[in-house]
This record gives sequence, C-alpha cells and structure tokens, in this order.
Amino acid sequence: MNNGTMHELALERVPFSLVISNPNIEDNPIVFVNQAFTRLTGYSAEVTVGRNCRFLQGKDTDPKAIQAMRDGIKSRGEFSVEILNYRADGTPFLNRVHVSPLNDEDGNLQYFVGLQRASGAKVGSGFVSDGVDEALREIHHRVKNHLSMVVGMIRMQARVENADSVQNYATLARRIETLQFLYHEMTTGTANASAPQHVSLGAYVSRIASAIAYLDGRERVRLNLDVANIKTPIDTAAQLGLIVSELLTNAYQHAFQTRAEGLIEVRLMELTDGTLRLQVSDDGVGIPKDTSWPDGGNLGGRIVRSLLTGLNADLDISRGGHGSLITVDVPAPNSEDVSDDGKSFDGKVNGKGDTVAASE
Repeated sequence: MNNGTMHELALERVPFSLVISNPNIEDNPIVFVNQAFTRLTGYSAEVTVGRNCRFLQGKDTDPKAIQAMRDGIKSRGEFSVEILNYRADGTPFLNRVHVSPLNDEDGNLQYFVGLQRASGAKVGSGFVSDGVDEALREIHHRVKNHLSMVVGMIRMQARVENADSVQNYATLARRIETLQFLYHEMTTGTANASAPQHVSLGAYVSRIASAIAYLDGRERVRLNLDVANIKTPIDTAAQLGLIVSELLTNAYQHAFQTRAEGLIEVRLMELTDGTLRLQVSDDGVGIPKDTSWPDGGNLGGRIVRSLLTGLNADLDISRGGHGSLITVDVPAPNSEDVSDDGKSFDGKVNGKGDTVAASE
C-alpha cells in the first residue's frame, strides 16, 4: 500500500460527510469525498471529484447562502453556512457546512476541508447563520485534530523500513480504527449530543481492548479489565486510546512468545488529586532491561512517546522476568499544564496552528 492509499483510508474512516477541495487549482475543485458524503448526497466520488461544490445547488438555493460560500472561500478563513442543496435524485435538503483551511508549514493555503450534515430544519428563508451549528463546529474541530494525528502516524510509518508491507499497513489500520471507536463514542449517548466535549473513557478503553483481544488474542491468554466510568475531554481520550492500543498490541505480540497462556490486565482509575492513571500489565517474559523502550524503540514506541508528550503524562515501567507493568499518569484536566485545546499528535503546535514534530 502506498502513502496516498493510507491517507485515503484515514479519511474514509471519518464517519461524517467530508469534502476536500484544492483552491490552488482553477475553480477550487473537489479532490476528495468520503463514503459518508456519498450516503448524504447520493453522488459517488467518481462523479464528484473534479467539480466545484456548487453542483449541489439548485433553483431554490438562496443567493445569500451562495454569496456567503463565495465570501468564505475568498477570505481563506474558517466559516459556516446553511445552504439548500440537492441530492442526486433531486431531493432538496438543508446542508449545514463548516469549512476551514489547511495550511502548510509556511502558512500557505493548500486545501479547504468541509464537514457537512443534513439539517432537520424546514426549508425557508435565511439559510445563513453566524451560529450555524455549534455541535458541527465542535465535531469539525475534533476531526481536524485527529486527522493531524493520523497524518503524523502516516509520516512516521513512511520512514520505517518496508513501510509499504502488509503488516505495516495492517498496523496503521488498527491505529486508525482506534480513533473510529472514539467517533462512535462521540455520536452515541456517552457524549453530549448537542456539542460533544467529553466521552466515557472507560467505555472507550473497553472497546479498544476488546477489539485488540479479538484480533491479536490467544485462547489461553486472558484479558481482565478494571476501568472506571470517567468522563474525559475528547482529545485526551483520543491520545490515551492510542496509547492503550500500542501497549496492548505489544503485550499480545511479545509478552508470551515462549508461553501458551498468560494474563493481561488493563486498569483505569482517577486518583484523589484528579490524575488519570492507566496501567497495562502482563505476567509474560517482561521487557528486557537493556531495552530503552519507548525511547529508541520501534515505531510504536515512538508513537507512545509523542502521545505522552502531548498529554504531558508521566510514564513508569516495571520490568523483569515475571512480567511487566506500565503506568501512565495524566495530570488533571484543570492543571495549568493540561488543557483541552486540541494538541496535535506530535504534541506541539506552532503559532500558525500547524503540527510541529516533537520527535522523529
């Protein structure tokens, strides 16, 4: 699989109608839509890519909404619009659109990313709304942050040996699937339906652990979960979920190489000072003492280190011949060092809001 295919996989997994256009090409044509866009509009990628998004408009589309779209694109900034669009079968629907620019490291505009959702409101006048849909804005913000994490993983994956191998592709797909579980939590009753800010971290970690146990588990290696029902900011959950995925995968793949049976435990708790504590332990062969994991380790180790940096978390590793215990402590959300500000996968953001690699 090539790097472009990996990017497409990452974007296809976003469970919201997603459109990417390229303003550096004449008429700002669409260059990518995901399957959720096809479900919303009825138009396939084959008939959409290469066209300007105005093809979704029709005879009753409000000129004010059209002008708002034009002004937003011209400003090269972030904007929201409610606009009457038409599906492939001619059915009209009120489309809530939130658009934001994606810039390169030098601040130059490369793409526009649009997130869409059909509105349940009746069609009428006044399609443009300054506060169009706060929930859509919030979801769009999260999707952009998490896509930044995916892009960061793809870049790191591309630097490893045999980056296009089936095994590496499957590993990347697992990491993306971990974020897919998070989107499910965001869109179910565990999150605030009007403007999701927090999710149930216990439910999210349980989903990840169960999926990895199914994919990588062995019949005689047991998995015990002891996870508290903790509500946590979505971006914190995203990074902790990826850490859980890496730690569990390592345990299943390496802790029981010379044994047929064993035990893996995942514990999640909140300490009295508000610190989130995640522990993953096994009774396997243990992490060798001469291994400097996660620093100087494999790609998974480097990903864990980047995630720890983004969370400002402490890591403690107990290793030996009788298994290993890995403890991750994340400071309380109200700590001066931690905020739900959408830190990117690499843990740092420059003044332009673009991702800056914290480690190579």
